[in-house]
Amino acid sequence: MRPVAAAAESSADAISVNVDQARLVKLPARVATIVVGNPLIADVALQAGGILVVTGKGYGATNFIAMDRAGQVLVDRQIQVEGPTDRLITVYRGVDRESYSCMPICQRRVTLGDGDTFFKTTMEQAGSLSGQASASAGAAKQ
Repeated sequence: MRPVAAAAESSADAISVNVDQARLVKLPARVATIVVGNPLIADVALQAGGILVVTGKGYGATNFIAMDRAGQVLVDRQIQVEGPTDRLITVYRGVDRESYSCMPICQRRVTLGDGDTFFKTTMEQAGSLSGQASASAGAAKQ
């Protein structure tokens, strides 16, 4: 049987977050453990002072449960992950899909459901760029 406070909290509106974005949620300070129903849909990270960072990973709905050290449920909330808010253009090449963010010019944007080749190429380019930026930042500190 769930405590009344947890039952009241679960009936509150779902936390809405866009895919690839984060939202802050205030939780009771005594939260010790967070469990996410489906971490492929949303990820959560507990910060000091009971601040929860909810990040949209994939489309759909899941939930999270916050418990104290004794295992008592403090919060049970739904998380609804929705599509991107930028101007998204989708290009189909046969059965393969490519996504572009067009704000103000079109650039590749990795989106769930994109074709494997487009997805992998874009991720490799992003990883390479990130690695070069990290190396440049490290060299600048020396």
